[in-house]
Amino acid sequence: MQEGNSNNTLNFDNESINLRVEIEKYAYHWKWFVLGVIIAVSSAFLYLRYTPNQYEVSTTILIDDKENGGLASELSAFQDIGLLGNNSISIDNEIELLKSRSLLERVVHDLEINVTYFRQGRVIQSELYQDGIPIKINFFPKDSLLFNTDTTFTVIVKSNTHFVLKDANGSLISEQVFGKSISTKFGNLTITPATTKAFKNEEEIIVKITPLKTVIDGYRNAIQVQPANKNSSVIKLSLKDPVKLKAQEILDNLVKQYNNDAVEDKSIIAKSTDEFINQRLEIIAKELTSVDKGVEEFKTQNKLTDIPSEASLTLQSNVDINKRILDVTTQLKLADYVNEYVTSNENELIPSNLGFEDASLNQSTVLYNQLMLERNRILKSSSKLNPVIVNLDEQIAQFKGSIAQSLLNLKSSLGISLNALKNQESRLNSKISAVPKQEREFRDIQRQQQIMESLYLYLLQKREENAITLAVTVPNAKIIDQAYGSTIPVSPKRNIIYLAALLLGLIVPFSIIYVLFLLDNKVHNRKDVEAVVKAPILGDIPKSNSEEKIVVSESDREGTAESFRLLRTNINFMLSGETQKGAKILFVTSTISGEGKTFIAINTAAVLALSNKKVLVVGADIRKPKIAEYLNIKTGKGLTHFLMDKTLKVTDVIEHVKETNFDLVPSGIVAPNPSELLMNGRFEEILAYGKEHYDYVIVDTAPVNIVTDTLLLSHKADLFMYVIRANYLDKRMLEIPKNLYNEKRISNMALLVNDTDFENGYGYGYGYGYGYGYRKEDKKPWWKRMIG
Repeated sequence: MQEGNSNNTLNFDNESINLRVEIEKYAYHWKWFVLGVIIAVSSAFLYLRYTPNQYEVSTTILIDDKENGGLASELSAFQDIGLLGNNSISIDNEIELLKSRSLLERVVHDLEINVTYFRQGRVIQSELYQDGIPIKINFFPKDSLLFNTDTTFTVIVKSNTHFVLKDANGSLISEQVFGKSISTKFGNLTITPATTKAFKNEEEIIVKITPLKTVIDGYRNAIQVQPANKNSSVIKLSLKDPVKLKAQEILDNLVKQYNNDAVEDKSIIAKSTDEFINQRLEIIAKELTSVDKGVEEFKTQNKLTDIPSEASLTLQSNVDINKRILDVTTQLKLADYVNEYVTSNENELIPSNLGFEDASLNQSTVLYNQLMLERNRILKSSSKLNPVIVNLDEQIAQFKGSIAQSLLNLKSSLGISLNALKNQESRLNSKISAVPKQEREFRDIQRQQQIMESLYLYLLQKREENAITLAVTVPNAKIIDQAYGSTIPVSPKRNIIYLAALLLGLIVPFSIIYVLFLLDNKVHNRKDVEAVVKAPILGDIPKSNSEEKIVVSESDREGTAESFRLLRTNINFMLSGETQKGAKILFVTSTISGEGKTFIAINTAAVLALSNKKVLVVGADIRKPKIAEYLNIKTGKGLTHFLMDKTLKVTDVIEHVKETNFDLVPSGIVAPNPSELLMNGRFEEILAYGKEHYDYVIVDTAPVNIVTDTLLLSHKADLFMYVIRANYLDKRMLEIPKNLYNEKRISNMALLVNDTDFENGYGYGYGYGYGYGYRKEDKKPWWKRMIG
């Protein structure tokens, strides 16, 4: 079957390799490669036939990164009135937000993808979605019980009005009418037809309800969110799913939920500012009304209509001071309001853009609000123990302290300025001694009125500006490409799978055959023998397809018979140098039993007899005599009788085999002391008789590796045929004939390779017994017959 190890390795001594031989070793087993390819490609076909296609859907969005020229560029017109901050968005934070459980939970709720529908095919189930679903199931109510349920049931449509409901095990639950309320362990539900089209007969729809947590975890792992490249604010979202439309809607809805969150977060500051301004406007309106009534009462009581002209010059010089006092008092009041709001509200946004003249205070307020907004957004998908939240809380606390200190500094500075202005006013008032007391009181009341009116108008303006901010709030992400998927599936990859199957179909048989070659340690052909034993080789005897024991006849031209004729020629050539008279004595032996030495002996005798030579075959293996059994003849006395009974003559133990035309000295009975019998001198008498009366004497001896009988008689041989059976003898045992030849323990030794396979050089031959014939029980194992 297989080539031995010597053919499986490189010849380093000659530094060459016979590539053709190596290829032919494997090419002989082409049918296994073809079978492997057929099985692998068929398996790949079945795998592709029943594996759902996976489609990749992707969408790209541009994150509003103002530092990199994001979406806010179109809002630059509002920057001159201080409506837009200078916040830059971290792409990594936005990626985490897009993968957050809260967003995916709203997507699952919105699309109701925790309930999936399948149609049962002949082998696998195919998922249905939207218009492909022939029925519609309404759950009442859609609460936590439904979203935590893990169950499967089957709807089998019987007609346009009736259906059968079965559980996951296929057990009948009930037969219902479309539209009727059905009570289940996870709530009530109704099933109605989704279209007006007629149903297929016995259409079977499988409904699977998966826990919300499992669905969210699955899509968190399935959705890939990553930047398009390192230097841009573009994020790519991709999802693989058997249903392309479903994957598209999931990605689009995810971006929608993300933008809704971003818009809501950005509106928090404006809403907080709007609430603050409205509260202050309500308070100032009441105070302004009260001051207006005071002016009315004062003028009525004092009958005042105009300021005396004599005080015009003095009052004119006092106008600038009054204006400055008005501005400082307004700033001081506003600082008090903001300070009260900051100290009374914890973790709240601070109204911004109120018009403080202190630029550092305005900048601190903007940075504080940006950090608070970022903290609230990240806190939605995280906890307060998140290192990012902790870091933001520390920064917020620092900015809040800085804002409080700035307000105190501002109030102190404004107080000092107000006192200085009042001192200047007092000096001017001292000059107006002639002005009536009523005029001075009216001026105080009028100043309060102007302060309230100015503050009221200022807050009205800021409320309108804040309303503009609310109107122009934009989402974080601009959709560059809507979710789109190619009609060509990305998985399974058919060409790659077929190519892998083809390679696997070749590699697996190659690997198996290679391992068998690697583990094979048998002699396969004469090259294996020549590589170890340098003795001459008489020839190769191929395996015979005939069940006959004698394969040589006058009319037989089979390959085995011809090989024995060639062996006869080679024997004559080997013995051509012998000058002694009488028969030529040929010993036939082997290393172990089962190598076919008896088969070689009797067929060599038969082929020699065909050339009109007188041939005597001696069964010298007296330990396990089976030559007569092999020839299927009954014998009388044999060699052991002759060796033990000195009264017997050689002719008394010689029998003629008619079918082969040669004479035979059978082995006889099994002797208790074979070695001693062969050494008692009687065996030489048989050889002497054979030399005198025959042309050839062929001695079938015992294997040399088991007993010493053969070596005791080896010096009597003119030619020693050493049989080596191909595909049977272990290569390591070639050391035995090698040593016998090198040490010249056997004279005129020649090798004969038996049972070779000329067709492939690797096949196993027939199973022999102890070397005396064919045995049906020595069949090859099934796996050897399959490969060989």
